[in-house]
Amino acid sequence: MPWRFFVYLFLGIEVFGQTNITSPKPARPFPDVEHVVIISLDGMRPDRMLYAAMPATRGLMAKSAYTFWARTTAVSVTLPSHVSMLTGVTPQKHGISWNSDDLPFLETIYPGKPTVMEMARRAGYSTAMAAGKTKFSTLAKPGTVQFLSLPPKDGQGNAFVAEAAEKIILEHKPDLMFIHFPDIDVAGHRYGWGSREQLEAIEHTDHELQRVFTALVTAGIAEHTVIIITADHGGAGKTHGPDDPRSRHIPWIIAGPHVKQGDLTRDADLVINTEDTCATACYLLGLSQLPYFDGKPVLAAFENPPAP
Repeated sequence: MPWRFFVYLFLGIEVFGQTNITSPKPARPFPDVEHVVIISLDGMRPDRMLYAAMPATRGLMAKSAYTFWARTTAVSVTLPSHVSMLTGVTPQKHGISWNSDDLPFLETIYPGKPTVMEMARRAGYSTAMAAGKTKFSTLAKPGTVQFLSLPPKDGQGNAFVAEAAEKIILEHKPDLMFIHFPDIDVAGHRYGWGSREQLEAIEHTDHELQRVFTALVTAGIAEHTVIIITADHGGAGKTHGPDDPRSRHIPWIIAGPHVKQGDLTRDADLVINTEDTCATACYLLGLSQLPYFDGKPVLAAFENPPAP
């Protein structure tokens, strides 16, 4: 890994890839949707989200399409699942199978398929990421994330992420942004999924979400932004993993212009997978639905959606 990358991580926010992209942006299905924000609540099991006091999230849900029966990857662990969320393919295709940044690699290993940030950047969009775990450097291939915040070490928590996300939104108003809040997962591993301590972490995370929502309003872009809130996995006991529905099921909430409000399980044939998050973001930004995608845009979430 280049030494400058460690400097960027230490500083928290830095600009990557000052590429001069002059090609026009793609035509979008909804021209007034100018920004997409994907928010991952690491470790958020859907039933805990429903039980917790989350006024900011409830307020968003009142004008959203949502399901609490979406599915993450079969492995149900943080890094492979997040890479699938942002590349639109299963771990077998993107090649990120590990879940640690303590690996004997001399250079960071990036996914075998481009992330939605990379695809958006190629199309002339501005991109950003604020994440709470150092392992997310795997998602920050140089030249693909213009405005990046990663902690210099794990343990910085939600407050670090929220502060960085606010700063990026207010100063740069990125077209596409990914935000990752780690504290729910940290509390689950320390105290257990369903514990009082994890419930407190969930409710504190809602306060950090409100900071993001307020930043979008202050920046003057809220009315032109679609927000997707989801998770990488749930959990049970003090862990999570494959072959356990308590780990596999995740929330999926989308709000913004042209979103059709209501529970997406009204369509009995619709099953939302984490790979659909990437495909839906690509759809909103007018990016191609690539033939190798495992995900698909969740068109049922929109009023009169044009075909991809």
